[in-house]
Amino acid sequence: MTKSFLARNPSVLAFLLCLALFTLGVTVLSEGLGLNLVSTSFVKTLGKTLCLCLAAIAMDLVWGYCGILSLGHFAFFGLGGYAIGMWLMYERTRLIVVDSLANAPLPPTEQEIADAIGTQIFGVVGSAEFPPVWAFAHSLPLQLVMVVLVPGVLALVFGWLAFRSRVTGVYLSILTQAMTLALSLYLFQNDSGLRGNNGLSGLQNLPGLADTPQSLVSLWFFWASALALALGYLLAAWVVSGKLGSVIRGIRDDEARVRFLGYPVETFKLFVFTLTAIIAAIAGALYYPQAGIINPAEIAPIASIYLAVWVAIGGRGRLYGAVIGAAFVSLLSTFFTGGQAPDLNLGVYTVKWVDWWLVLLGLSFVLVTLFAPKGIGGLFDLAAGIRSPNRRGADLGPDQGSFREKEAET
Repeated sequence: MTKSFLARNPSVLAFLLCLALFTLGVTVLSEGLGLNLVSTSFVKTLGKTLCLCLAAIAMDLVWGYCGILSLGHFAFFGLGGYAIGMWLMYERTRLIVVDSLANAPLPPTEQEIADAIGTQIFGVVGSAEFPPVWAFAHSLPLQLVMVVLVPGVLALVFGWLAFRSRVTGVYLSILTQAMTLALSLYLFQNDSGLRGNNGLSGLQNLPGLADTPQSLVSLWFFWASALALALGYLLAAWVVSGKLGSVIRGIRDDEARVRFLGYPVETFKLFVFTLTAIIAAIAGALYYPQAGIINPAEIAPIASIYLAVWVAIGGRGRLYGAVIGAAFVSLLSTFFTGGQAPDLNLGVYTVKWVDWWLVLLGLSFVLVTLFAPKGIGGLFDLAAGIRSPNRRGADLGPDQGSFREKEAET
């Protein structure tokens, strides 16, 4: 009898159970529906952390399992935020304009309303006309399609050009970083159509729900983020299991050998790269309404480097490790940079954690790389008794160069 997917992957079921209990606990302790023990701001922080965990899963899938060190996945994260932010800003501004013109002597025309909306949104960059990129901003369903379509097409085109040229290793990482930098610099321009350095703001105010308290809205987004993380984890776990996962890991370990066996390596890499870009975009679409604002600085290359650091600290090649790393570093960053950590007085010098947090993060990354390459997730392997077999220089299978652990155990 064939076992179900969850029966064959008990760690997935354990993760979903932990996530469900965590979501229930935060709900019960929240201001919106619970005991008023967890503040609304912290609920938003937890919701954003769940979105970052989803982005880390995408990074782990493309890097930890497929071996593609992408330093541009946060660009897709930001594009997802821009796509949903355009509708939020447009619709909120439209409601304000319609309400302000309701008492006019003559009913406003559609063109007058559109001009007023354009002035309100783009007046900060000296314009009043809607750029072509805002063509679907009036429609929530169309903008939700854009959340997936725009990052997906960008990743598909970029990946096709890069992989068909067989660009690999550090050269591919540089190309992804260059793509991110180019996109960031373009969005900084006022004529980009996305308000330049000002970005999109006021995203936390859902149109038509002005009377709904933020304590309740924050819970809605928290639930949506938890659901997205659960579905993203399930999808990633399914991708890395079975034959598909074996091929992907084979590409990571020995791309030339997988190509020699007849597998279309470039197709597999393009599939993983595009899929993870879409996952990151969905995470961004849920993140920025909770953050309230998005600007081009969010897409800077350093953000994608942070994403790689989170995965490395949590444990590359382990989906739960990526989640642990993102949650651990994100919450720790909030603690140290939010003024909650007391300054450390050394007598001759006072350590202000706001200034030293990035140094601490970089040092942690170096130490993990040198002394704990399996990251925090490796601790769970030790607790579960999962250890790599000691080959003692021998092959792990009947044929030379084989790495089949099950045969080695027998």
